[in-house]
Amino acid sequence: MSYGAAAALQAALYQFLVADTEIMALTGGAVHDATPPGASAGTHLVLGEEEVIDRSDISGPGAEHRFVLSVRSDAAGFAQAKAVAARLAVIVPDAALDLAAIDPAAGRLVAIWFDRAVARRAEGGAVRRVDLRFRARVQG
Repeated sequence: MSYGAAAALQAALYQFLVADTEIMALTGGAVHDATPPGASAGTHLVLGEEEVIDRSDISGPGAEHRFVLSVRSDAAGFAQAKAVAARLAVIVPDAALDLAAIDPAAGRLVAIWFDRAVARRAEGGAVRRVDLRFRARVQG
């Protein structure tokens, strides 16, 4: 198993997201690799948890990275958070082509798949949150 691609994958994914003009417009540029301290107003996107599973086989080392992108919004309804989530569900799997050139020493990104999303109210109903789960396959 190789965990070596984790940092490179996160950095490349972050750069991909901040380069997307629609994501930047929907979030007001609030794309973070860590949850902002305190209560953040507006809508923002946070690169969340990651779990890595060994997917080595006869062809060599490999890993499946399961990661979460969290959309948080203090808007009155779910519309704003779901608009960001809908965009992510489309562009992140397509990011595999753009992210294929992550640090070559860390491995080669084969594909990214959208797994599922969970929408819920958080912080006593003051925040709408959508957690999107993705799977990324890295070889090498």
